[in-house]
Amino acid sequence: MTANDDRIRTTHIGSLPRPPELLELLTRRQDGETVDTDEWDSTVADATRDVVARQAEVGIDVANNGEQSRVSFNWYVADRLSGIEGKREQELWADLQEFPDYADETFKTDVIDLSMHPVVTGPIEYTGQDEAETELAEFQDALAAVDTDFEGTFMTSASPSVVTATHVNDYYDSYEEFLFAAADAMAEEYELVAETGMTLQIDAPELLTVGQTAAYAGESLEDIKGATRLHVKALNEALSNVPAEQVRLHTCWGSYEGPHHLDTDLVEMLPEIYEADITGLSIEQANPRHQHEYRAFAEHPVPDGWTLIPGVVDVKTNIIDHPETIADRLERVADEVDDATPLVAAPDCGFGTQAGLGMVSPEIAWAKLEALVEGAEIATERIDG
Repeated sequence: MTANDDRIRTTHIGSLPRPPELLELLTRRQDGETVDTDEWDSTVADATRDVVARQAEVGIDVANNGEQSRVSFNWYVADRLSGIEGKREQELWADLQEFPDYADETFKTDVIDLSMHPVVTGPIEYTGQDEAETELAEFQDALAAVDTDFEGTFMTSASPSVVTATHVNDYYDSYEEFLFAAADAMAEEYELVAETGMTLQIDAPELLTVGQTAAYAGESLEDIKGATRLHVKALNEALSNVPAEQVRLHTCWGSYEGPHHLDTDLVEMLPEIYEADITGLSIEQANPRHQHEYRAFAEHPVPDGWTLIPGVVDVKTNIIDHPETIADRLERVADEVDDATPLVAAPDCGFGTQAGLGMVSPEIAWAKLEALVEGAEIATERIDG
């Protein structure tokens, strides 16, 4: 239930399946081929309109554009920031390094190679105003064309620290200088989204995954917490001109089907994340490695005035979560939080965070969202009853 409402609302985490014709164009663009502008624009517009219509059809309350025009939730920024040139192979995360055969077979797609990271070779500045405004306009056009009545809308944006975690620094003298340069640049995108009146969703998996990176693998928990504190500080600086009431944050342990046996515990990291200047928090709760961690919200209560967005649908398996199971996940979270804490049901992560690397078949992804809506209805009845 919510503090001021009569039912649990539903949303998702941003990326939704892209149609084959759009994936083909994204592949060609990634390969450096020239793509006809009119073909690109019409394909993106059609995909955005369709994804908005599908969200309305399944009953999602708080919707977005499905990130249709982005090659990934993080590397889209290469088209919006200066100083990025070329790519370089990087080590896989620590848990994957222990299972290299599995990693080699699983983490490359026809569109994007997750081991190849863009390289920062010059000063980072935000140059993507036109691209961002076009994406926002495409979403607003789709909303008008579908003529549906969502209860809210949101747009995703990469956190400063996911930019620095997934781009190689060949320019700045220190990591901190690199991080705060990214914060200054991304602030412009955050403000563009906020000006539309939509909710801004910050995608920041690195707040929980920093311990899995090559830089921090094997470091102490206190060092990992210190890195997260620094990342939150940079985020808060970037959000300084955006009302906290308009910001929700998504964090997770990485949207990939890997071992995850080196993940940090949520109970250890929540106090650091609570320092963010936000009022909505999305965290995985359906991930098999972390389904027990709903108890962390009792030990570290959600701050007053915040909405909790628990992930209650697994995005790493083609098994369609049963609505009763989804309701169970919601109910156990509700039992651990204050009665005044609003809940909004969501999947763990996006269904297409990296173009071409959808672990869930597109139609099954939509069936999972239908189950999410039904599960939220069941949980509402249980809690209200």
